[in-house]
Amino acid sequence: MMITRRDVLKKTALLSAATTIAPGILRAQAAEEGNAFSMIPLPYPEDALEPAIDTRTMNIHYHKHYAGYVRKLNAAVKDVPGSPSLEDVLAHLSDLPEGTRVSVRNNGGGTYNHSLFWKSMAPPLEGGGGIPEGDLAAKIRKDFGSVEAMQSEFSQVAGSVFGSGWAWLILREKDGKLAVVSTSNQDNPLMKSILEPEQQGVPLLGLDVWEHAYYLHYQNRRSDYISNWWKVVNWNEAAARLG
Repeated sequence: MMITRRDVLKKTALLSAATTIAPGILRAQAAEEGNAFSMIPLPYPEDALEPAIDTRTMNIHYHKHYAGYVRKLNAAVKDVPGSPSLEDVLAHLSDLPEGTRVSVRNNGGGTYNHSLFWKSMAPPLEGGGGIPEGDLAAKIRKDFGSVEAMQSEFSQVAGSVFGSGWAWLILREKDGKLAVVSTSNQDNPLMKSILEPEQQGVPLLGLDVWEHAYYLHYQNRRSDYISNWWKVVNWNEAAARLG
């Protein structure tokens, strides 16, 4: 499910009045029999983002780390019936049964974040890199002054994450403006009960700055990883999420 700018405006009033999640919020919805959630297919071959993202890192990141989050998320929710989207689950973490909340926060966050991360990138000859266009570019210029200013702020925030976490370009819920924010571990801007209002919104782009996302190729040179990531950013995906 893709949340757009229109969804934010439509849902704000409803979500502000919601106090509970209906029983059975996590019923199986994925194609995999017996599981609530499944991995999305990688949108390109594992070597397609070379040299920005090396093949070995992509293979381990997708098949080990991402797969692990999906597997553990399914284990956490297997006994709780229901049929929500993962976005709705993460938006209402405080309403989940206490016994599953921490695991869903960590592994549901990891599942959602990585699913968005794969889509946030594309091979350079297939739409990756370059600069945003159209409504997205206009919105960035309005809220940041220029595309370059947004990229500079994003890179600074990503480089400043202490330990493990993510950097995000979001459509902020509280004022409808684009903003750059960071989150720790596998938290993300959908987690209303976890984050401050300034951090909440619709994720347009997400950059994984856990060491497993870059260390095999870049070692401790996170800044090089961030710089090269802009060469494979999928602006079309970000524009689609803006709506």
